[in-house]
Amino acid sequence: MQTSGPKRSRYVIPAIVVVVILVVAAAAGLYLAIQHSQSSTMSIASTTSSSTTGTSSGPMINIVAAENFWGSLVSQLAGTHGNVTSIVSDPNTDPHQYEANAADAKAIANAQLVIINGMQYDTWASLLINASDTPGQIVLDAQQVVGLPDTPATYANINPHLWYSPWYVNDTVHAMYNALVKIDPTDEAYFNANYVSLNSSLYQTYMKVEDSMRVQYGGSSSTVVQDVLRQYSGNVTIEATESIVQFFANATGLNIATPVSFMFAVAEGNDPSPSAIATMEQQLSAGNQTIRCLEYNIQTVMPITQTIKQVATQYQIPIADVSETVQPPGLTFQAWQGGEVAQLQNCLNSIALGNLPAHVGTASPVTQTTKSVGFQYQIPIAERWATRSQ
Repeated sequence: MQTSGPKRSRYVIPAIVVVVILVVAAAAGLYLAIQHSQSSTMSIASTTSSSTTGTSSGPMINIVAAENFWGSLVSQLAGTHGNVTSIVSDPNTDPHQYEANAADAKAIANAQLVIINGMQYDTWASLLINASDTPGQIVLDAQQVVGLPDTPATYANINPHLWYSPWYVNDTVHAMYNALVKIDPTDEAYFNANYVSLNSSLYQTYMKVEDSMRVQYGGSSSTVVQDVLRQYSGNVTIEATESIVQFFANATGLNIATPVSFMFAVAEGNDPSPSAIATMEQQLSAGNQTIRCLEYNIQTVMPITQTIKQVATQYQIPIADVSETVQPPGLTFQAWQGGEVAQLQNCLNSIALGNLPAHVGTASPVTQTTKSVGFQYQIPIAERWATRSQ
């Protein structure tokens, strides 16, 4: 299920390296024996999942998730009946820059189910999947699951952090459930019990909170169905160092003032343009009565993002950390997301809580706002969750 759209420049050299590693290792018959400690910027984190719901009777399913956010979710679904390996999990490295190794190739080649994000976020995994060509293997590509087309416009305009959209999480979890049942139909009742339990936990732990924030900050009831790219009321505005926050802001009804070009440049590992930097710094200088929070991606850190963080501190703007992968890795996906939502709430409430003094800067009010793009769902979180929890 490899995406075939134009590849971003950061992937070209790593993609060639992946293919060379796999071909050379396979030809020599060596890669299956390479130790798990093969040097790389990130190591495979393998866990055998467990569940207290129901019993399992069929064979153990070998599952590989390219990233630990999808790995956490499928682990909770598979329960005691799945052995889940999450490849990208290191909190100290930017997942955008991950380079695969022979141990990754072995894990993917031996898996019955492989889960990738798509959106050219984990192209290295698609290359390994196609090279191994494992018979009967099911590949679940989140991009395809949620219906985002494999086109240049998709990769140019929609950020790849699909797991920050509660809508996309709902549908991807549903697809995971279907894949597990297809592999092991005798344990359908067991997987279904885990599926219902997981959906309830996702909603109660963080999606419900996002839904209430959307009502509070977006100025619209969650029962309103026509909900595509709503023009938010603009009463709460934040900044972000990277595009990961776009889906987050859309789910919680917040405006993002940051220029889109700034966020996407950082996501690509590139320096934003001087004009984008100047715009963001000017917006931050308006103070914390205008910019309520800076969402700071701790796994995509560059000199310019550190500078922006310093500017935000200068103007008394509270900062909330956000990460690409589940941190710490031992948390469940929903506990991690719940913690990030709580950080955002505390950030927005910092002045009211007395954690920071009110600070009005000298800049003009923020007039530029950017909306999250890529949502084709017209059903708010609560209703969307209900359709996926049966």
